[in-house]
Amino acid sequence: MTRNLMVALAAGGSAALLAGAYLFQALGYPPCAMCLWQRWPHVAAILIGVLSLRVKGPLLPALGALAAATTAGIGVFHTGVERDWWEGPTSCTGGGSLSGLSGSDLLTIAGPRVVMCDQVSWEFLTLSMASWNALLSLGLVALWVIAVRLSGASTATGLSRSA
Repeated sequence: MTRNLMVALAAGGSAALLAGAYLFQALGYPPCAMCLWQRWPHVAAILIGVLSLRVKGPLLPALGALAAATTAGIGVFHTGVERDWWEGPTSCTGGGSLSGLSGSDLLTIAGPRVVMCDQVSWEFLTLSMASWNALLSLGLVALWVIAVRLSGASTATGLSRSA
């Protein structure tokens, strides 16, 4: 188990989750605003992973862990909104407005599809996509933390060898 392997697994996990999100979108499950928010930390984690394979030390894997924890946190928040545990943003929940849509948009079948953040569009084993993102992203946090620890161990080993 090496630092670079953990970094590759963590960044690859974010790439897989991001690819899965786009696959579901292609299959006809358009994302809500909070779904889109969950994607950006995965993009950051992928970029951090690529950099981290080139730049040694614990800083970049720590930032990767932060990115994965951020998307997990958004996923937990989104899950709570879906399950009515707490209120979500009014711009994408049942209490939101339809501003920006014209009367013809609302009357036509071909108009834009309004995706609400408080509605579950797909679930597996009673967990929504947001819930799965949260759980799997927490696993990615663990991989990033292992990479941080291995970075510290290799730095400490490198110092002891040079001394």
